[in-house]
Order: sequence, then structure tokens, then C-alpha cells
Amino acid sequence: MEAIVLNEKDNVATAVVDLVSGQEVSVIMVDDEIQRVKVARDISLGHKFALATICKGQPIVKYGEVIGIATEDIKTGGYVHVHNVESQRGRGDRL
Repeated sequence: MEAIVLNEKDNVATAVVDLVSGQEVSVIMVDDEIQRVKVARDISLGHKFALATICKGQPIVKYGEVIGIATEDIKTGGYVHVHNVESQRGRGDRL
């Protein structure tokens, strides 16, 4: 197992080891099933990737909670980070 999903609502997985572009990753799901996902680029330990395509404007869900909104389409296995996610919390420019 190279990645985990923390809540059944999550649409991202978290790498538990460093992943290499093109690697087919075993993701352990909340119900102990294993899902296979090919990552689109190198992903460092602790970082996220999409379990399925997430379209621009859709929520990014981790821990069963929305942690941000996709600012572009993110394909299955795509790296999910600050370059393609806009946080909806803790922003100083919005009330």
C-alpha cells in the first residue's frame, strides 16, 4: 500500500511513501478495499492525488471535509496541491 483514504467521502488519497510519475499505486480505502491509481507525476510523502477526475469548481474533499475548490480540471492520479486548489478557509482577502 502506497496511499490511504481517510474518509469514504474523500476524492483524494494521501501518499504514505514517495511516488514516481507513472507508478501504479495501491490505495487502501476506508472499507479496506484496495483501489489502483496511476499517478501522473512525482508525489511526495504526505501529499495528495485525485482518486477520480475532479472538475474545475468542484470541491476537494479530505477527512470527509471540503478543504478547497479545484481551480482547474484535475485528472485521476493528478497531483492536488496549492497550484490547483483554492482554499475556502483562513483567507485574509475574503470574509
